[in-house]
Amino acid sequence: MSHACVDVYQGAVAALVPFFVSERAYTYAAASGVVLAASLLSSLVQPLFGALTDRRPLPWLLPLGALSGGAGVAVCGLGGSYPLALAAVAVSGIGVAAYHPEAARAARVAAGGSNTAMSWFSLGGNIGFALAPPLVAVVVATWGLRASPLLILPAVAGAVLCAAAVGSPGGPAAVTRTSEAVGTDDWASFLRLSGAIVCRSIVFVGLSAFISLYVRERAGGGEASGTAALFVLYVGGALGTLAGGRLADRYGRVTVVRRSYALTVLAVAGVVLAPGPVVYLFVALTSAGLYVPFALHITLGQDFLPRRMGTASGVTLGLTVSVGGLAAPVVGALADATSLRTALVPLIGLPALGRLLLSGLREPMPPVGPTSMQGTPGRRPSETSP
Repeated sequence: MSHACVDVYQGAVAALVPFFVSERAYTYAAASGVVLAASLLSSLVQPLFGALTDRRPLPWLLPLGALSGGAGVAVCGLGGSYPLALAAVAVSGIGVAAYHPEAARAARVAAGGSNTAMSWFSLGGNIGFALAPPLVAVVVATWGLRASPLLILPAVAGAVLCAAAVGSPGGPAAVTRTSEAVGTDDWASFLRLSGAIVCRSIVFVGLSAFISLYVRERAGGGEASGTAALFVLYVGGALGTLAGGRLADRYGRVTVVRRSYALTVLAVAGVVLAPGPVVYLFVALTSAGLYVPFALHITLGQDFLPRRMGTASGVTLGLTVSVGGLAAPVVGALADATSLRTALVPLIGLPALGRLLLSGLREPMPPVGPTSMQGTPGRRPSETSP
């Protein structure tokens, strides 16, 4: 639940882009710069937070990260200053970065190594993403950007939930103190996985930033049609994440991840090239292709680096995901110079590159020791032999 409250602010930045364009007359490049500001610091500092959590538990990062993530978005709509908006969303990005590595590691331990259980944790984030567009639409479409302080309410709820979890017996503070995994770090496989996630991230961030504007151009219907497309992109991800965990428990994580990237190539092509309302179908398929492997990226990264689970979480859940924001200004500048459709065409090839990087990747063994997650992927702790 706290993951949902925090990831509202990752989705909220993209959902605010059309309002920055309409109320403040930002160009596509300027609007994508807001997405970049939210992603840049987050992508840089999240692995650092992960490395810190490898050394000692930092459960207080959970409520602090939630509050910081909300405060930045709450401030970004105030005044008319572009630098203030950039600084505010940067603060939000740092808060989100502080939250994720510690939360992902504690969730993995609590999940007992189950891919399905970890998909529920990831689902929380997907729900947050999905709720962001309607939340922003209700608040900002009704009262304008000056009402952005109301958007801090999910952060307050998330901080309360985090504080309750941290203070409970067996919560993150207690669980992570006993986490000393044993195993060999496979950096080569981890780097290939990370490269594939970067490709996925660029596609996701590019579509998140511009799908609302693009669908309004292609399908008509005004702001409502654009908000609906962004909602489909996010809510489809929630369903895809749960499906990914179950499919991985049955067919293996690497197999499911590879097939998801192959599906995404065709789906993104449909989004860019399909005419009229059928674009919503391809947005849904793209969402599934992008999100089925989402939770599996986290557990694969942790199993490739069993001695550095915080770092692995910071990279797979943070750096490689956030780095997609670095490409958003490039997409925006290309859209300003040509057209939005032309700017989105290169996104078709990126999932194919990601699939190529995953070729030959082998399923890693789960970590051994107290952080063996008390079991193996797909099994509950009680099903694991001593």
